[in-house]
Amino acid sequence: MVENSYILIGIHRLVKDLDRETARICAEHGLTIPQFMVMEALLHKGCLTVGEIKETILSSNGTIPVIINNLEKMEMVRRTKDAKDHRKSRIELTEKGRERIEQAYPENERMFSDKFDVWTKEEKNTLIELLAKYHKSTKRKEKP
Repeated sequence: MVENSYILIGIHRLVKDLDRETARICAEHGLTIPQFMVMEALLHKGCLTVGEIKETILSSNGTIPVIINNLEKMEMVRRTKDAKDHRKSRIELTEKGRERIEQAYPENERMFSDKFDVWTKEEKNTLIELLAKYHKSTKRKEKP
């Protein structure tokens, strides 16, 4: 049981450290972490619906519209009606938003690379395999 506690504490410390550094980078660019996550999803996936954004960044239903409204007020994103389903809105980066996330995203990626340099390529691959194994086992347990 002791090993399980060490694993959990280690994962929490890692995530807390990465979040703290990401928050610092975001703040330097006038963004919050959730705003950064939405904009990063739009940067890499293009125009998305609110539901697609929620799925992409693994967020709850209630927070995404608030984040999008704030980004819209900041002129970072624009909302248009979906041509196929007028009940849905499609969200896309504005030029101002694209410029901002294209500055912030590479800084965050460099930070991750620097932090993860503590591991060899083989260790990183092992970690990915272990995390995938855990994720796969939890998916099997969810199915009836």
